[in-house]
Amino acid sequence: MRRSLPPVASKVSDTLIARGHHGVIITQPTPTPTARDAADAVGVTIGAITKSLVFLLDDDPVLLLVSGAHQVNLSRTGQRLEGTLSRAPADMVQEVTGQPIGGVAPLGHPTNLPTFVDNALAQYRELWAAGGHPNTLFRTTFGELVRITAGLAIDVD
Repeated sequence: MRRSLPPVASKVSDTLIARGHHGVIITQPTPTPTARDAADAVGVTIGAITKSLVFLLDDDPVLLLVSGAHQVNLSRTGQRLEGTLSRAPADMVQEVTGQPIGGVAPLGHPTNLPTFVDNALAQYRELWAAGGHPNTLFRTTFGELVRITAGLAIDVD
């Protein structure tokens, strides 16, 4: 019997399809809220997992799509983006993405967030990202991720 996607993941799937992706989102039997959990679930190295992280650039929310193997260097990345970068509060993440922390997808949000993609993701042939819910993931590539998010590739370390 086929399980349906949670409504928030269906919205992500629809957005993926609208942007030229196949839109396939897989549902895991248990949540994959961390990059390690996601990597273990799909059998890839942690660096091939795309973390969708909301930050404040000065006072405006932005989305950074970061390799699971990286932590964002707030000072250097903020300088690259010509502002001050800080973590967004959890309630703001939920508000601007419409998705729960641990399942935030790179797209499918109620507002279009300026998006920046970690250059380190380019070294992986295939990437995996959350599908809008902690139990969901979808596969993509670096080039496709930049295209479907209208993101700008940058160094985040």
